[in-house]
Amino acid sequence: MIASLSGPLHAAYAPDLDHAVVVLERMGFRARRAPLLEAGRRHWWSAATPAEIARELNALLRDPEVRAIIVHDGGQTVLGYLDLIDVDAIAADPKPILGYSDISLLHLVLYARTGLVGFHADLATPGLGGHWQAAPAARGAELEKLYSTLLTGTEPIGALPATPTWECWRAGRTEGRLIGGLMSRMVLAQATRYALPLECFDGAVLFWEEMGGHASHVWSYLHVLRHSGILDRIAGMVVGTPTAIDGLHSPDASPTLSEIVLDVLGDRDIPVLGNVEIGHGGPNLPMPVGIRVELDAQQRRLALLEPAVHPLTVTGQGD
Repeated sequence: MIASLSGPLHAAYAPDLDHAVVVLERMGFRARRAPLLEAGRRHWWSAATPAEIARELNALLRDPEVRAIIVHDGGQTVLGYLDLIDVDAIAADPKPILGYSDISLLHLVLYARTGLVGFHADLATPGLGGHWQAAPAARGAELEKLYSTLLTGTEPIGALPATPTWECWRAGRTEGRLIGGLMSRMVLAQATRYALPLECFDGAVLFWEEMGGHASHVWSYLHVLRHSGILDRIAGMVVGTPTAIDGLHSPDASPTLSEIVLDVLGDRDIPVLGNVEIGHGGPNLPMPVGIRVELDAQQRRLALLEPAVHPLTVTGQGD
């Protein structure tokens, strides 16, 4: 099911949504659109009011025919309905939710409350219908196979496909649970009553990306994680490719993202893998929140050690 759980569908991007449906069907899924996913429908900066979105999300969570939910786009809405989600429905029938940006709040909060493994992965319209269309054909085919296998397979996926952009910012190897998302949303989640308990970060591999703002904001967010004790608990870090962040590599000798990260980490001797394809630049590698991974920064390796979901039925059987 494709759902509008945050931002609205602008009419100009309706063709991209159509492309996303084609991609999902090519992977073997039956793709349906939730009622709020209608071009031109909006409430302020959202697809609908928080209460309306929560009602639609809860209906999807309770519908046994819906086996997965991929979000149309991000935005600025999820904070408005965190307290309206039917967590009992998730516990009764856990189903993966795919998306990034504002949807990071759903992944983190629902993992904390129910143990649901959410996918920090490409959104439908700007991702499958946008970035995937512009990617080389071989990369698109690789992503289709990766997403399909991850959503339907019963075995761990193993190493994610690395690219030459990956950088070792601090060498080392570790294993731990994958926790993270959009940095600004991670900080917001920890400011609510639904925050992940600090114990969730014990031995975790923290992954994050950020979009917009200034380099100094990233530095400040990392210090929030330091002050909260999170950086003292994690065993490794994976950093996504930054998107539209002012002040990185600027002529006034501003720091690089790696310099910012290592500055805040200080003498914490944990592996750090940087410039990985997770985030707003797309296309995205899927990062299932809560499953165990192996990180070897020097070898530029990130491997998923567990299956991410109960296998989904494909070819006309599930959404």
